[in-house]
Amino acid sequence: MRAAPAARTLCARLPRLFLSPTPPLTMALDPKSAARDLMQRPGVRIGVAISRFHEDLTGAMLRSAEAELRAAGMEEDGLRVVWVPGAFELPLVARRLARREDIDAVLCFGLVLTGETTHDHWVAMGATQGITQASLETDTPIHFGVLTCQTLEQAKARALPSDEGGVEDKGREVARAAIMTLAALDEASAGAAHGRPAGF
Repeated sequence: MRAAPAARTLCARLPRLFLSPTPPLTMALDPKSAARDLMQRPGVRIGVAISRFHEDLTGAMLRSAEAELRAAGMEEDGLRVVWVPGAFELPLVARRLARREDIDAVLCFGLVLTGETTHDHWVAMGATQGITQASLETDTPIHFGVLTCQTLEQAKARALPSDEGGVEDKGREVARAAIMTLAALDEASAGAAHGRPAGF
């Protein structure tokens, strides 16, 4: 029997969806986002886990997020920022922040760029799964502001506000999502009965 070709690499075995060679032609924008009024959340307390990898871009997202949170009612001492080496380290630090009694929600900012190997896929997957798990474990909103881009130009378009040459201003978007999620959790918990029996 003829042996399988040695050239059958890990890349060849990965799902097509995970290693799509064709970049999207347009950004996934919410056309109604700009028209929505900013919810107010006076005294909101936010933790931020942020990657130093391309900190010029992650830092821009942080600045936009902070401005949006201030506009929503966050006070001067309402923001706690912790820098990490890269996107892979975000979930652990985000979970630690989410466990604090003085944190209402956590924002994660990072950037994963496509490289010559599949390393970027595993980093992005680890960050995504880890952040999701941390949010569910702590019952605290942990918001995903990790850009997964094929080029630095794509990252700049998503990270920077329009007055700095960007398009999406993801920092602002993630901050808004945190405020909206906190309001949604309030609504979900309103009038909840305590100690009711399980079942139908």
